[in-house]
Amino acid sequence: MASFADRLAAVRSVDADENRLVSLTLPPDGDLNAALADVEEDHAAAEYLDESASEPVVEALGAVRHRLHEYTEIPDGGLAVYAGVVDGSLTEFVFDDLDRPVSERVYAVENAFVTEPLDAAERGGGRYGLLVVERGGAALGVYEDGGVTPVERVDSDVMGKHSKGGQSAARFARRREAQKRAFFAEVGAAAADAFTDPLVDGLALGGTEITVEEFRDADVLDYRLADRLLDTYPVDHASETGLRELAERARDDFDADGEVRETLDAFFDGVGDETVAYGVDAVDDALTYGAVDTLLVAASLDAERRQHLRERAEDEGGDCVVVSADSDRGARFVRGFDGVGALLRFPIE
Repeated sequence: MASFADRLAAVRSVDADENRLVSLTLPPDGDLNAALADVEEDHAAAEYLDESASEPVVEALGAVRHRLHEYTEIPDGGLAVYAGVVDGSLTEFVFDDLDRPVSERVYAVENAFVTEPLDAAERGGGRYGLLVVERGGAALGVYEDGGVTPVERVDSDVMGKHSKGGQSAARFARRREAQKRAFFAEVGAAAADAFTDPLVDGLALGGTEITVEEFRDADVLDYRLADRLLDTYPVDHASETGLRELAERARDDFDADGEVRETLDAFFDGVGDETVAYGVDAVDDALTYGAVDTLLVAASLDAERRQHLRERAEDEGGDCVVVSADSDRGARFVRGFDGVGALLRFPIE
């Protein structure tokens, strides 16, 4: 599967001599039925004209109408449908898997597709969740455009490490463990509310060493956030100051994550079909045939081997992305695919 950037670039590359290219974008809270009614009305009007000049518009509107009928509701990230007849052939593009939502409703028939409502999704990599967890509480915030915005504070009722009032050590430990589980579950729920609508591009997890690892191992994060977890970082205080410290510690990972995240998403989406190759032997064959568009190699791979693979890919005009195992997605790539994979230009036997 092509990357989002490549798909959007393809949309922007299309133009026509006349107004015959149909653009329809709907934000997550848009009205699908109203949009369908507008398209059907214009489709009927264009058919009524019965003129050769209207035929490409009829075909494009029909394609958009057909696409809209495939949905019973607007996807979480919104919906964008583009259709037009260019050089006698129908061209269609559909975006229904956006991590960052469509910004506005647009319905237009022009000589170029209207892509501005997808600008936020194109920027990607710009909105990250910040979560600091320590025994006394948790702080949640968002890092975006170089700034930190606190979102929520979750207080903890977890008792200290030492019992009071003559409780037995075993009973005290059980109570403390139950309080910790409840606290972690509450923080996980708060993170899901704060970071999944819209879904952040990545999540940085900070806190004191023992507590942050216990939280990570508790498996309370929404699966979408767990999949976007960049790393854990040492931070002492669950406060606005702690959020800013976490953002500073994770800044390099924010900057580097965008390209890697997009490439891994395309790779995982393609596993099981002919758009990707994985494993040393399959990737070696793809490189031999010049079929590799983007090579993925684990940072943990032997440096000489990694450089050799990079050079082979670049000699054939391909790109190379180095994947760290520090994130959950990167670790899944390294564990499941021997740390070597590729997005392909064309299938190979």
